[in-house]
Amino acid sequence: MEKKLAVIALGGNALLRGNQKGTIEEQNANTIDTLENLVYLIKEGYNLIISHGNGPQVGNVLMDNAAGVEKYDNAAMPLDVCVAFTQGQIGYMIERNLRNILKEHGLQRNVISMVSQVIVDKNDPALQNPTKRVGKIYMKDEADKLAREKGWVFKEEIKVEGGWRRVVPSPDPKDFMNADLVERLAREGNIVITTGGGGIPVYIDEKGDIQPIEGVIDKDLASAMVGTRVKADEFYILTDVPYIYKDYKKPTQQILEFLDYADTMKYLEDGTFAEGSMAPKIRACLRFVKAGGQKSVITEATKLEDRRYGSKITMEYEDDRR
Repeated sequence: MEKKLAVIALGGNALLRGNQKGTIEEQNANTIDTLENLVYLIKEGYNLIISHGNGPQVGNVLMDNAAGVEKYDNAAMPLDVCVAFTQGQIGYMIERNLRNILKEHGLQRNVISMVSQVIVDKNDPALQNPTKRVGKIYMKDEADKLAREKGWVFKEEIKVEGGWRRVVPSPDPKDFMNADLVERLAREGNIVITTGGGGIPVYIDEKGDIQPIEGVIDKDLASAMVGTRVKADEFYILTDVPYIYKDYKKPTQQILEFLDYADTMKYLEDGTFAEGSMAPKIRACLRFVKAGGQKSVITEATKLEDRRYGSKITMEYEDDRR
């Protein structure tokens, strides 16, 4: 019997908690805590593809860039190179720790981390509407200067009074490089780490050449795209909450443990899930099951093995639960 293939999307908190500075010791400890939860899937015979976020890390790289320009007159690297940098950084950290965990459990799997390019449509309307905040916060005069010199777009930063922050487009992921190879490697039993941070956004130009785009791709949408592309059976998003909630953090808060496509879509259209947090995750889960995936699961990063936690989305209800 062929092993099931699952795509596991590690959220930013799987690597770096909100109250931490981001030292390598902190990130290593968080990564180990999260990866330990994947052991039971491996023991049950699953083949795995792992994706991950990079928000805090790429933000730090961009700020390091800015400091290097100001202090040492270094050449700043473009956003696509910064995403590639963090893919290598985080992929290495996941691969090394996962290899150690597998050894401790007496499991033998190859682990491969890849710097991944994700193909987008060069005519995607999102490219004309920058929305994703990246990098450091500037004061208005400095932001205006950078906008003139570099053509960057800025929006007012709500977290810091008088602050402005660069915004970049977030195009929709269509496909990714080496998809057939990733699927083959994973189905052979190798654990593949791919499309970190949503992948490096690229497009194919008129000559058939690959060209970078200054933007960032939503990690969960990219992960769902990977799952669909490799015909995965299951899709897991590991985040900082153990369930999907209706009316999250309100007196009427309610756990939504089992959902079908139609009910989930209705909640999404009604604004039940907050944009910028749960809504993109829900959209990714819906895309995956609509494209043929058996189920999508959202759960807390360290509770994957505990069946008491997690919300499951399927195309149709598997029983009489509503």
